[in-house]
Amino acid sequence: QVQFVESGGGLVQPGGSLRLSCVVPESMFTGYIIAWYRQAPGNGRDLVARVSTSGSTRYADSVKGRFTISRDNTKKTAYLQMNSLKPEDTARYYCNSLITPLSGVVGSWGQGTQVTVSS
Repeated sequence: QVQFVESGGGLVQPGGSLRLSCVVPESMFTGYIIAWYRQAPGNGRDLVARVSTSGSTRYADSVKGRFTISRDNTKKTAYLQMNSLKPEDTARYYCNSLITPLSGVVGSWGQGTQVTVSS
């Protein structure tokens, strides 16, 4: 089973920054929307941001202006630059691929990467 491999999480103080990376299975990169999700303890998995094949992006209202999603078509990798982090950003972050913005994810979930924002 091919999986997504997320990395880059850690412990950061409020106001700090982190850059997450996601190596996407080659069969699920070209032609797919790539999205980042997050799941806090006791909550469901929520969409944070997505980037289309053309590079257009969409963000959850809670992260607009602070997070930037991007994709490197050569490296088959997606990134999530997170600035001005807040305690409420604390969660496990995952990536996955979608065929359309309204479709479900197409891949198996990876291990995710933990982001903890705390002083």
